[in-house]
Amino acid sequence: MFMSTNLSKQTVLVTGASSGIGQAIAIAMGKAGANVVINYHSDDEAANGTLDIIHKNGGEGLIIKADVSREDEMVAMFANAIKYFGTIDILVNNAGIQKDSKFIEMSLQDWQEVMDTNLTGQFLCAREAAKEFCRRGVVAGRSVAAGKVIFISSVHNIVPWAGHANYTTSKGGETMLMKTMAQELAPQKIRVNSIAPGAIKTDINKKVWSDPVQAKELLRMIPYNRIGEPEDIAKVAVWLASDEADYITGTTIYVDGGMTLYPEFAYGG
Repeated sequence: MFMSTNLSKQTVLVTGASSGIGQAIAIAMGKAGANVVINYHSDDEAANGTLDIIHKNGGEGLIIKADVSREDEMVAMFANAIKYFGTIDILVNNAGIQKDSKFIEMSLQDWQEVMDTNLTGQFLCAREAAKEFCRRGVVAGRSVAAGKVIFISSVHNIVPWAGHANYTTSKGGETMLMKTMAQELAPQKIRVNSIAPGAIKTDINKKVWSDPVQAKELLRMIPYNRIGEPEDIAKVAVWLASDEADYITGTTIYVDGGMTLYPEFAYGG
């Protein structure tokens, strides 16, 4: 039976929605009819830019500045979002940071800051969302699920990456958090999944994809022979949040142009 990807009557909260993948997802969710709560950490102008685009596309949105690693700020953010829109139907756990260094030179502070945002922050947001989903339950005519959580992970939840031990560990832990939540919450009709992007054109890696020499080297790791766009992730997020994906939970969808296919083996082995 065909179901629609229309998300009208639903509200989505997207963390880290002021730029890059988070911004693209927030805009796409708005285009699909959802009310959008735009969470951001520091860039006021960029967050307002996201909201402006949503408004221009006929959508509704709310901006909330908050640090996902702070429990008090997350509890307040969800309370404010629920007060404004009545409830939350979808959480996109997107906020994340990198603080790279060689393993033996990595400071405890750099390790902890990445864990606080990429793992603890995801836990705090998912917990608050799940509480609301369990409280409300399924609403007929809105969605066949009581709620949906989508983690924005990375191919590095399974691919080791020298010089990024804190980042890869956070993403690996995030995967097990997602799976455990999915198992525990499925009886309440709550779906929990992940999207794992490969190389995507965002500001965090702009110096690589904007340089012809480095971009050529990067493409050697992508069998599909192009670097992804934030919209590639956004399209999957909208579908995964829709009733079309209702029988999917506890799964990671890799959106990576084949980066996880061990591309070096195409040249030998």
